[in-house]
Amino acid sequence: MIVVDRVIGLFSPPAALRRAIKFCEQNRFAEALPLLTVAARAGIPDAEFRMAQCYLQGAGVPRSQTEGARWLHRAASKGYTDAQCLLGALYVHGLASESPDDVRGNEVNSYNLFHSDPPIKPDFDAAMRWARQAAQAGSPRGQALLAFILSYGPESLRDLEEAREWYERSAAGGCPEGNLGYALSLAQRATSDADQQQVAEHIRRAAEAQLPTAVYLLALLTERGEGIPRDPVRAAQLYQEAAEKGHRSAQVRWGLELVKGENTQQDRIAGESWLRRAALAGDPDGAFWVGDLYAQSGPLPPNYPEAANWYRRAAEAGHKGAARALGTLYLTGAGVAQDNEEGARWLRKAAEAGDQASQVDLANFALKGGANADDAPRLRGWFEAAAQLGDLTAAFNLGVCLVKGIGVERNEKEAATWLRRAAEGVAEAQYLYGRMLSEGRGVVADPQEARIWLAKAADAGVVDAQVALAEMMVNGRGGPKSLASALEAFTSAAAKGHSGAMFALGALHSGGHHLPVDIPVAVQWFRTSAGLGHGYAQLMLGRYLVDEHNLIEGREWLERAAAQGIPDAERDLAHLVTRR
Repeated sequence: MIVVDRVIGLFSPPAALRRAIKFCEQNRFAEALPLLTVAARAGIPDAEFRMAQCYLQGAGVPRSQTEGARWLHRAASKGYTDAQCLLGALYVHGLASESPDDVRGNEVNSYNLFHSDPPIKPDFDAAMRWARQAAQAGSPRGQALLAFILSYGPESLRDLEEAREWYERSAAGGCPEGNLGYALSLAQRATSDADQQQVAEHIRRAAEAQLPTAVYLLALLTERGEGIPRDPVRAAQLYQEAAEKGHRSAQVRWGLELVKGENTQQDRIAGESWLRRAALAGDPDGAFWVGDLYAQSGPLPPNYPEAANWYRRAAEAGHKGAARALGTLYLTGAGVAQDNEEGARWLRKAAEAGDQASQVDLANFALKGGANADDAPRLRGWFEAAAQLGDLTAAFNLGVCLVKGIGVERNEKEAATWLRRAAEGVAEAQYLYGRMLSEGRGVVADPQEARIWLAKAADAGVVDAQVALAEMMVNGRGGPKSLASALEAFTSAAAKGHSGAMFALGALHSGGHHLPVDIPVAVQWFRTSAGLGHGYAQLMLGRYLVDEHNLIEGREWLERAAAQGIPDAERDLAHLVTRR
């Protein structure tokens, strides 16, 4: 048989090619190669193209990109469109060069065969030249490649309108890549249900050809019901198909489907395995979700050190959510050594990448005295951007910044505007806005309206609001006096450790408020409040102790009050010296 092959090759290169093709179809590449060589050296483009494929795939010969590209050049130069398409693709991926040795050599170079191919930069100009030749010759695959270069190549080569036209031609020619590219081009302009249906139809055609990206995109459309009926169960099946074809984003989605078990049978172990597979292949989303699984409570307690490792892998790849999660771990010391500076650094990375939750976290950290001086000027922008989108917490924090002059110029009028907006859903904002109404800060004083907002905050459990509202009820500001309600509110706040409420109770029981005078009770409340650092409670306790001739302890409390800058305490201390 070998002799027959040699005779065929000697007298008829076309016959040698036909026999070689049969051998290739049977995966008998070692037998096919001598015949292909004869036909290729005779200048038959199909043979040259098949020789290139053998070298690129390592079928019957050592794998060699260089030799593969050399044979592709020969076939492409003769107008063989399949070779032009493949050669153009090699240039796009940096797997071919325009070196004269690659083009002119006629014999296999042993150096090229037994040494690894040197790295080459993508050459989009060469890729476009070959792709355009194939496209203009009517090759649907060449048209798709040309459209790809026009869409995603260097800025100087891009022409999205021409790309759309070539994608359309390629799709019409039945090329799956053309269907996919045309669908993506149409999606950018889709405004109606008919447009969405057209996009979905082209993606479906590409998915039928088993293109992993098309299968994944079809899963997305099926899950969302865009252009096709919504079917979460079918979407999960498509995610699985694309995942098994190696599509990393699909592996993440399929892993999450298995973890949640909403549209397929739950299998947390298999789900974590798919997420880990995507993560180890370099997918930041996969690494983030693996970290999230370790950070959650489940059959086992959270494993924060392991979560931190995966969050770090994702964060270093630019995942904003992972950077925020890692920053939070550093701020709390969960799984890593507690480090405010490192925590702020990761929050800052996420914030600068546009993650609004991280911007708010970092700004809140700055409000508490954390972060660094460079963060302060950004506070307003971060909070305002989130507030404009309806984030009431951000509106509250922006109001606080404006009230206190943190990172912005102090502006109580503007602060009141933001606090009023936040008061629709944030109890602390209701309290601060009520205080501003009560005191006439940033707004016209309106005690009656102030009482309404303070009451809302008090009902929501804001202790300071309970105390402020009780004070207004004692004085009758903004509404009728109600000593009983005030006592109830002060007592509730005192039970929660509010030193101001304790002082108020001491003052109420010491006389002058239509309550029976009860000095022991008053002194007890003053003592409890004073122990928590309330300056006026320290003053009153000191006075009562001095009146009871307990001069030593009385003087100590008066000195504490004076240290807080209370003038009356300083005068009382001066009188003590006179009394001596």
